[in-house]
Amino acid sequence: MSRFFVNHPIIAIVISIVTVIVGIVAIARLPIAQYPELAPPEILLQANYVGADAQTVEQSVATPIEQQMQGVDNMIYMTSVNDNSGQMQLRVDFDVRTDPNIDQVVTQMRFTQAESYLPPDVRNYGVTIRKSPSAPLALFSLYSPRGTRDATFLANYAYININDPMSRVPGIGQVSIYGATSLRHSRTRIR
Repeated sequence: MSRFFVNHPIIAIVISIVTVIVGIVAIARLPIAQYPELAPPEILLQANYVGADAQTVEQSVATPIEQQMQGVDNMIYMTSVNDNSGQMQLRVDFDVRTDPNIDQVVTQMRFTQAESYLPPDVRNYGVTIRKSPSAPLALFSLYSPRGTRDATFLANYAYININDPMSRVPGIGQVSIYGATSLRHSRTRIR
């Protein structure tokens, strides 16, 4: 059979094109509800312990929260990252078949149990718990075409003009700006 297609390449090309067209039509007609979920739902807990190093954050913030998160229904795994700026991020991943809203409520309830073990500074500053995508859907890059603007200016421009409007788009869970740190987080316009 393979010898036939080698000797008749036009027939092989036509069959390939027809197969691709049938596949495109089939994908276009498939309802979105039947697409399988690929990434597990993820809940992100963020806490700040101002003035603490990574080890202190791990011992006094991450460990009590992780101990209470053990055994959460339908949890697959959790990972935490602590840095020397006093920030802790705990990502809790759940089974694909679960509802992310229920996962967030369960995570919030478990965090409430751990809250009394946290330092007062962490409780006063607050802990953020939200649904989080495991991988970015889109990445955008800002640059100065003539090199007249530096990275700090571009970061400020992104905070002022891009961050809030993108956060308001339906379906957007989180907007993060990477790169240079901003001079300020005010909403004044730079002219």
